Amino acid sequence: MTSHSGATPEASESTRNAMLERCLSVLRDAKHDSEQFAALLLVTKAVRAGDVDSRTRRRIFDAVGFTFPNRLLASRESPTGCPEHMFRALGLTLLACFCTDPELASHSQILNKIPTFNNILASPSDPDDMSTSSMIDDVYQCLGAVMGTPRGPKELVSQGTVSALCQAYVNRSYGCDRALELLMGLLATAETKCWQRATPDLRAVLSRLSEEFHQAEDMTKFQLCDVLPHFVSPSLLLTRDQQLSECLCNLYRGLVSILSSKLSQSQRDPALKLAACLTQACGSEWIPTERAGSKFLALLVNLACVEVRLSLEELDPADVDGKQEVVTGCYTLIELGILECMKEEKPRLKEAQKMQLVRIMEEAFGAVIYYLRQVGKQKLKDPFIFASVRILSAWLAEETSSLKQEICDLLPFLIHYAKALFQEGDKARSASQHAAELSGPGSPQGSEWPRDALRFLLPGLCHLTAEDRPREILISEGAPALLCQYFLHQWELLASNPQISAPPNSIDISLQTTCGVFLNLVVTAPDLVRQDRCFSSLMDALLKSLPALLPQRDRLVLAANVTTLGLMIARILNVSPALHGIPPAKDFFEAAICFLSQAHVAQVDPASQCLAMAVSPAYEAAWADLSELWFLGMQAFASCVPLFPWLPQMVLRSHWLDDLLRLLGQATPVSVDFELLTALQGVLLELARASQQCREVIILQQGKELANLYGLAALEQCLCER
Repeated sequence: MTSHSGATPEASESTRNAMLERCLSVLRDAKHDSEQFAALLLVTKAVRAGDVDSRTRRRIFDAVGFTFPNRLLASRESPTGCPEHMFRALGLTLLACFCTDPELASHSQILNKIPTFNNILASPSDPDDMSTSSMIDDVYQCLGAVMGTPRGPKELVSQGTVSALCQAYVNRSYGCDRALELLMGLLATAETKCWQRATPDLRAVLSRLSEEFHQAEDMTKFQLCDVLPHFVSPSLLLTRDQQLSECLCNLYRGLVSILSSKLSQSQRDPALKLAACLTQACGSEWIPTERAGSKFLALLVNLACVEVRLSLEELDPADVDGKQEVVTGCYTLIELGILECMKEEKPRLKEAQKMQLVRIMEEAFGAVIYYLRQVGKQKLKDPFIFASVRILSAWLAEETSSLKQEICDLLPFLIHYAKALFQEGDKARSASQHAAELSGPGSPQGSEWPRDALRFLLPGLCHLTAEDRPREILISEGAPALLCQYFLHQWELLASNPQISAPPNSIDISLQTTCGVFLNLVVTAPDLVRQDRCFSSLMDALLKSLPALLPQRDRLVLAANVTTLGLMIARILNVSPALHGIPPAKDFFEAAICFLSQAHVAQVDPASQCLAMAVSPAYEAAWADLSELWFLGMQAFASCVPLFPWLPQMVLRSHWLDDLLRLLGQATPVSVDFELLTALQGVLLELARASQQCREVIILQQGKELANLYGLAALEQCLCER
């Protein structure tokens, strides 16, 4: 005989179903609250005994709806001899049961219970009280179900659940691990809103986690490496206080403890990702400035470089896919290394450390180049390729003397990649514009494209176009035409919304750097300017853009770039009909004269109490960034004077010539440096040669005497000739 110590699962299921059927029958037919309560007690007992299938759950809901659970939750008293929160517990159990149906979980009657759920989590609880623990379990089940609905995260954040979950975790209340899990889910879907609503509470959780991270000596330390990044906000440093300082210190100590030890890959990777997350949020601020901190920073960059080499050089390209997240984190750490190696003021690293890191980073970038050449063209839309191009661009922006041949070999791919993404964005913009036209006026129009590779490549291209071999490759790959299209699009963005953000923003910087690339091409390859049609299109855009740009004083550096580039191209394309007599050309040159003429003033020197030549107040703040462009612009303008017969008359009408001679007459000669004198003489000399009227004005304004006083021999000779 076989003994049976308990019922079989099939028997238990059958018994539970039979009990539910009886209860549902009572609920349908009950005429008094007492009968319903009795039936509900049996229903909740059945619900707790095991999972309820969707059909049965729906039958329970049809029998009681939301009205009865609402009454239970509102009840403040329990029958004599029953647990204090019996009715509320019954109501929560029913709601938890209903919430397993996604349709019911998103119902307004569930969403309006969120404050009730929050209050239960935030209230003090006794972990030994089974009824309270059961209520909290049901609350977490409800909140988890709500979070899984489309509207759920927004509702939870707006109704204060983030703060309630934070309090539950910080106070180590019953179920705090589930609170942490829900917090991570909410931060993953609505990070910005969470931090806006509950910054102090989230900071308290981060503080608690960082303390646990520092103190842990077991596997918890490695597990927290996966948890902590959810709580490291990009705006973390906006409010620096003692709590945050202690928090960052604990995170630093915890990572030192991990990364200074011998680790397996599964232990090292989460630590590197956490370090990268902190670096994205805080730069190097989370690493102390003393010697130990500098040593750790060097170790961190070193480990990142090794990881990049191991992943990109030694793994099969197909296996790299599984390492993309950690390698992308390593890119962030390597970018930190680049910044620290280039830092001259208050450097954290000694020169020997910098030299060593540059060599190690060079090897890592060799691996990035190798990887891009292997798989780049097959994975143009892969975000990891974009991340790899972005970090390589950061290196090229600072260092082009190493890996020259490898970079030259990769340039065709980089241009192809940037062009493919630009064209992809162009299609997206066209589709967006078409949709906006169909939607009618007032519809938002997309102006950005998903991944702007050119924005990151531009600084490196600025260096590379100054070198013969890379420049030849870039020209042969069609880079000038692509850059022209890019410039036109960026200008369109800026012109359509001048208040897009306070300059210098990414659009301003992209336009400035694109001008820098074109200046290199104009200086080193003038024949290209004459032959490639894109430069005519660029010239047309520059003619139209400068007059609109110049009044925007906060964009003076961009105006300097546009002025100088326009003048440099104009002297090469001087036979173009677009540059002779038509309004855009005249408007451009008037704006160029305005920009060049307002850079200097005569003002009292405090030391000598004499008038001295000085940079005008309007230009002073930006002079370090635009002075070189101004001098180049003066030189280009002087070259344009003999090429455009109407230009001297424009100078006379603008009174620049009078102002320039008056300025030289007012200033003390010793206050005018040689470079400035050379620039001024260049313009005066060409005007005197090209126009008899200008020559006479110069002579009438004591031009011969000024030329003699300042040692402007070429100008003096020209004025003395008959």
